[in-house]
Amino acid sequence: MLSPRRVAALAALRARVADRMSKNVSLHVAAGQASSMRALLQAASLDNMVGSVLGLEQHPQQQEEDGRHGGSSMSMSMVIKEMGEMVKEGYELVGMFNLGDHFSSSMWLWGLLDFHGVGPRCQRLAARVRVLFGRVVEERRRINKDELHKMDDLLSYMVAMPEDERLQDSDLIAVLWEMIFRGTDVVAILLEWALARMVLHPDIQSKVQQELDMVVGHRPMVDSDIPNLPFLHCVIKETLRMHPPGPLLSWARLAVQDVRVGKYFVPAGTTAMVNMWAISHDETIWGDPWVFRPERFMEEDVNVLGSDLRLAPFGSGRRVCPGRMMGLSTAYLWFGRLLQEYKWLMAQPVKLAECLRLSMEMKKPLVCRAVHRNKTVY
Repeated sequence: MLSPRRVAALAALRARVADRMSKNVSLHVAAGQASSMRALLQAASLDNMVGSVLGLEQHPQQQEEDGRHGGSSMSMSMVIKEMGEMVKEGYELVGMFNLGDHFSSSMWLWGLLDFHGVGPRCQRLAARVRVLFGRVVEERRRINKDELHKMDDLLSYMVAMPEDERLQDSDLIAVLWEMIFRGTDVVAILLEWALARMVLHPDIQSKVQQELDMVVGHRPMVDSDIPNLPFLHCVIKETLRMHPPGPLLSWARLAVQDVRVGKYFVPAGTTAMVNMWAISHDETIWGDPWVFRPERFMEEDVNVLGSDLRLAPFGSGRRVCPGRMMGLSTAYLWFGRLLQEYKWLMAQPVKLAECLRLSMEMKKPLVCRAVHRNKTVY
């Protein structure tokens, strides 16, 4: 479902979303306003994930065409709007403290200690997810199979599968929701951290822009440029190292007996997890882990896709994130486009304090000022 071929097929969608995001920044520039990067990036990321996973995309040209042909552009807008509301609700629920979670063995006690109503809110959210995704799935099934095979989104691929390989509706909806819920979060958070670093390190920002000018020139950056931008890669890798979106990897293991792991003793009954944040800030591995220095990856290439456990932000082995290639492709393209078209300056003090919710995000959202660069990109 997430093969390199399918990721490549979605390149045009990623580029269109980048265009719309850039236009939104341009509106802020024209109005003399600073840009709230989290809101901007989350909206773009949701747009991209809904298009990639469900094949739903809302943009002015499509609205005009739907209006001329009596289409349902308004219903599509409503679907995407509701999707955004559900994702936001999910993020809030994940970040809420619920004392009942520590007494999950007793449902009666769990409910009694749920002072903030997390349980009922989760149930209402799950019901909304089932209804909305169920409607989208049902509408997609009405499309001719020959047409489905021409579509690049993941839902069309899964609906067109042979009957004996298809998922049950409940499982299909769970997979689709998980991909949108998780995928929307990671790319937006990674790029917010990366742009914060560019504001704090204008010399590094200039170096990325010089590389973009030399390799890409005046035209907009596209996916095929990504392999030819090594320093841009280094900046994204260094951002992943210093600010891993998932500081604790989901490789939870229960020790069934006493065991030693290196110099550590793990008693039976202990649940152990991989602390990627600690690994990526280990002085014995990185030398100067608290210094933002992308050049370290020019000196020694480190694969971030899971084969090198010094930096495995997407996991490794059987539990590796299946959407890692899609996420990285999106991050590289959007980061490059934003730096190609604008110079980013501090509008408010940049605070690097962290806050762990679904992912490790900036505690204080990034607000910065964009300035059009001299080389206008068409």
